[in-house]
Amino acid sequence: MDAADLTARVLALVLERSPRTVVELETAAGGSADGVRSALDALERHGLVEWDAARARVSPGPCEVRYAQGNRDLAALGQTAMRRLASESGETVNLMVRTPRGAEAVAQVDGRHVLGVSSWIGREVPDHCSAAGKVFLAFGASVLPAGRLELRTAHTIVDRPLLERELDAVRRRGYATIVDELELGLAAVAAPVREADGAVVAAPVGGGPDRTSRRGPPRAARPRGDRAGARRLGPARLHGRAGGSPRRAPRAPVIRLTESSTR
Repeated sequence: MDAADLTARVLALVLERSPRTVVELETAAGGSADGVRSALDALERHGLVEWDAARARVSPGPCEVRYAQGNRDLAALGQTAMRRLASESGETVNLMVRTPRGAEAVAQVDGRHVLGVSSWIGREVPDHCSAAGKVFLAFGASVLPAGRLELRTAHTIVDRPLLERELDAVRRRGYATIVDELELGLAAVAAPVREADGAVVAAPVGGGPDRTSRRGPPRAARPRGDRAGARRLGPARLHGRAGGSPRRAPRAPVIRLTESSTR
């Protein structure tokens, strides 16, 4: 079996059932340990597979997850909620999803302020210095890359212990904020959107010049935790999938993008 066939076989096995260990993949694919490792390295570079935090088991990567969830459907379901947030806060609102190297916007609703951000559609931003990325990191949807974190501004958090304390705060309050961490003068707030099983699949982000951020996130765009009585923006299911009541993490916000929210 040549390298291309082995890589395709490994990907098919991961998509068929996951997570899987390397030993399981070696046995199922009929390849050598070095060959399977090389295939996984290539697939990981392109966002087709990803490892767990211990790098012991592999699962489909963000590219497959984004395809399976259907970003167009997700964006369509979020339009009403995004318009409401933009109207109430006056700021531009984006719907962000995971990418192999961070997060990017798949939908945008402009705010009413003349001074605001430009289009973020298709622009990839790092997790550690973006509001959506902090949400994905805090709630287990993404993992920090190995090595030195990129210093975007003097305010970017690149110290890993300090960043972990920031992520602990995100988990406690149920939303993430940035001020001057991605770009000087840019402030943003983001909260998780959950699938019916509780998995975080996207994050709406309200952002703009930090004229409001010095007083904290814009009031209308500031999601509060379950225990603080956060306001629902739709029923508790995404894409109208069955599965009963969603499993919620403590203090996780209740912002949901649903079929009924588009009606």
